[in-house]
Formats: sequence, structure tokens, C-alpha cells
Amino acid sequence: MSDSLTMQAVQCHEFGPVSDLTVEAIALPEPDSHEVRIQANACGVNFPDALLVQGQYQLTPDFPFTPGCEVAGIISAVGDKVQHLSVGQKVAAVCQLGGFAEQVVVPAQQVMPLPDFIDMIEAAALITAHATAHHALKQRAGLQPGETLVVTGAAGGTGLAAVQIGKAMGARVIAVCSSEAKLALAKENGADAGINYSQNDLKEELKRLTDGKGADVVYECVGGDTFDTLSRSMAWEGRLLVVGFASGKIPKMPVNLALVKGYSLVGVFWGVFTQKSPKVFMQNMQELLTWYQQNKVKVVIDSTYTLGNVSQALQKLNDRAVMGKLVLLP
Repeated sequence: MSDSLTMQAVQCHEFGPVSDLTVEAIALPEPDSHEVRIQANACGVNFPDALLVQGQYQLTPDFPFTPGCEVAGIISAVGDKVQHLSVGQKVAAVCQLGGFAEQVVVPAQQVMPLPDFIDMIEAAALITAHATAHHALKQRAGLQPGETLVVTGAAGGTGLAAVQIGKAMGARVIAVCSSEAKLALAKENGADAGINYSQNDLKEELKRLTDGKGADVVYECVGGDTFDTLSRSMAWEGRLLVVGFASGKIPKMPVNLALVKGYSLVGVFWGVFTQKSPKVFMQNMQELLTWYQQNKVKVVIDSTYTLGNVSQALQKLNDRAVMGKLVLLP
């Protein structure tokens, strides 16, 4: 840091390419009465971060802003109304913005103490991807043991998490990926079967792998043509989860398909869920940490970056070249 009242942070001054981001000295934030400040040791990097700075996400913050929505580190200051957290504590936290910085201020209800069995890098990488998949499969889909779960983008951060969590919840998991290397990673993480849609017909393979029944639950984070195919490949009373649009194309769905096939289209917006249902979010995180300790879920780190290399990290996400998670180390 340049002095005790400033810190280094990634800054977005206007929507544009990820290469426009800068790292600057900005004022050190002070927590209000219900907030804590965390000295960030690790910040998870997620696809929404890349979309956000390019003006392609559902949030439109005021400029300038610091992206980054998940951190792990040590509490450096606490607000006067915060009773359950203290300076020096090792924690992980969810923040809609501000994560790509040396310090970040977060509402205390979105901060959780970390047990000794998980390190900072894995803790930061566990939050968004795994918690999104967990919330989607548990609260939104009500995934049941023995059901067939199809996961698109199954080698990315949240796709891999959905594969692991689907297995932990007792489902049969079919991974959908664009290459054999990505399929191999998904299978290493528990997928029972896989489809390389760049080489095989997705609809025909799904039909074959489900004996014509279709998918009970689809964890869909690609959009575009992949979504179109899956909207026609659902089982009766299935749940098609809308998680994201990594292809860049937001699909339009003929809603008569939901009618004649008797399935549900279910939106998943985990960030809002953490704010509207903080207690349920914390219960979910405790279950995830228990599964982590039991080796039912794990964090796959693709690579780590410094704050100064944030543009390269986000470009790698844009290029869909990530297998697992990326992490910034402030």
C-alpha cells in the first residue's frame, strides 16, 4: 500500500473491454456499524465479473467501481454493531462488488468464519461457483437421488461444482462439454457420462443416454443453441435451470415446450438469494464446507493471478479456456 489510508484496487471507469481495467491507489474503505473490513488474501474470479465490466451483466454500478464478488482473508476492522466477528479472524465473504482489492468492506451477515481445514485460496474459490450450484440444485430444482442431472459447461468453475454436488446429492450426472479434455476433467469430478457436443449431436446423445426419457434437471450455463436443444430434451416434470449465458447469446424459448412436456423453467440468481435469504445461504455454506471436509466436493484451481494481471484472467474466462476456477492474489 502507498500509505495507511489508501489501498490498491482494480478500477473500472467505463464499460468496455477487460483490457481497459486499471489498478490504482484508492481510499481505504471504512466499515459502517453493520459491516466488517477484510484484508483480502484471495479473490475468486467468475464469469459475471467479466460480463460486468463489459456492460453485459444485469447489474449496472456507478463508475468508477471495483469488480469481484468473493473473497477470503483476515478481518481488519469491524463496525460497532457487529458482535459475532472480530479483528484478526480468518473469514470468507460474498460481496457484489469490491473484491478485486487489497481490502474490502462487506455486510457482516455475508461473512463467515473459516475452519482451519480450508486454505484461503480454496475458500475464495469455493464460494460463488459451488454456492450457486448448490442453491440451484437444492432450493431451485429440488434434485432427488436417482434423478438424471445434465450439466452444460461442465468443466468451468460452476459447471464442475454442479457435477460434484449433483453426485453428492445422489443424482446420475451427464456432463456436456466442448472438448475431450474438458469431458475428462468432468468425469474425474464424478460425471457418470459425457457428451462432446462439438463432435456429437447433443439431442441424439441425450436421448440415447436417458433411454428416450430426457433430463430430470438441467444445470444450464451456456445459453444459445445448447439451451435450445436442452429445452427440447426435458423429461416430464423436469426442471430447466437458467444459470447463465457463457455463449454470449441469450436464448428465446417457445413456451409451448414447457406446456406439452410438463416441465418448469427455473431462474437461478444466487447473488440476490444471498441478500434475501442470508440464513439459508449460511446453512448452505456450512453444508458445502462439511462436504469439502468429507472430500465430496473439491476446488479445482486452473490458475492464480496478481491484481495487475486481472485483465488476462478475465480474458481467459471470455475465451472459455478455463478448467476450474481462477483466483486473484492481492
